[in-house]
Amino acid sequence: MAVSSDILRTWRHPRRVVADLLDQGRREDRAIAFLMAGCGLIFVAQWPRLARVAHETGDELSKLVAYELVAWIFFWPLVFYAVAGLSWLALRLAKRRIPAFSARLALFWSFLAATPAGLLYGLQTGLNGQGPAAHVVGAIWIAAFFWFWAQGLRAAVAHRG
Repeated sequence: MAVSSDILRTWRHPRRVVADLLDQGRREDRAIAFLMAGCGLIFVAQWPRLARVAHETGDELSKLVAYELVAWIFFWPLVFYAVAGLSWLALRLAKRRIPAFSARLALFWSFLAATPAGLLYGLQTGLNGQGPAAHVVGAIWIAAFFWFWAQGLRAAVAHRG
């Protein structure tokens, strides 16, 4: 199934989608592709906000975009790998034995699946700045990410493949 269709399905049935992805076998290339696609989309989502900041402060837009590029393409993937490792370790300490790949896939997929809300958040902050509407959209984005991640980890614990 297409990634875009799986993202839409995740908003309705996150555990089922992660179970389907785990059924496809261990594919590290696919997992890192999910992570990099999510980071790339969130990088793009920052552009409206960066344009607003550049306009308001007089900073160079190209400089701000370059800083975001380094952050989202080089720094954040490393953070996500560290978080995936810590979540795997926490699950092992809680006597929930899952492969490290399953913990990574659940986290990376959750991040990618929540990016539509992240894109909306970027647009909201770019058009209206930081305000109540941006906070609501940001809260929806964060809540969706953590919900998808929790459900993905539940699917990984239940998966026997």
